[in-house]
Amino acid sequence: MRTVARSVRAARARLGLSLDRLAQRSGVSKGALVALENGTGNPNLTTLVRLADALAVPVSALVESAPSAGVHVVRADEIDPLWRGASDGTVRLLFTTPGPAPLELWDWRMRPGEHHRSAPHPAGTHETLTVTAGTTALTVDGTEYALPEGASAHYAADVAHGYACAGDEPCAFLMTVHLPAAPAAPPDPRQHHHQGEQ
Repeated sequence: MRTVARSVRAARARLGLSLDRLAQRSGVSKGALVALENGTGNPNLTTLVRLADALAVPVSALVESAPSAGVHVVRADEIDPLWRGASDGTVRLLFTTPGPAPLELWDWRMRPGEHHRSAPHPAGTHETLTVTAGTTALTVDGTEYALPEGASAHYAADVAHGYACAGDEPCAFLMTVHLPAAPAAPPDPRQHHHQGEQ
């Protein structure tokens, strides 16, 4: 959790946000933020997504160290799950592409009866979901879609949405999250002041 603590502090400082303001933007309590930044909190997937949305960064920017250059090979079984369902389903964030509008790749495995709900992401966020096993129930803005193995869906994720394992067999799907370009950091007033003195 030290990586998360450092990453949240750095992103908050870059945007010039107080703990109170970040709590308002994210819906995460100030107490939880203080614990997280002190390295004593243990945020769940929902909290990480809320913080990433509020800080305009991908989730990986909070949970991973900076990627090395070159080819980055990822094995799902070497990555700790960010979510565990009641019946031992898992979700892992495999990687996030670099650049101003990153793309996250998630590996979801769910068992019958498991579900996960997500609050709306920032405007401009889109998701794609491709079912690799079983049947996944995708709900977007209150409408449910049953997606069998081999089916894919693309949707705007700036509305409430969720995923569930439909039927009696486990399901698995790969999900990409296409993030909008991050807003520019606010200008540093000290830089402007110094430039004016020259």
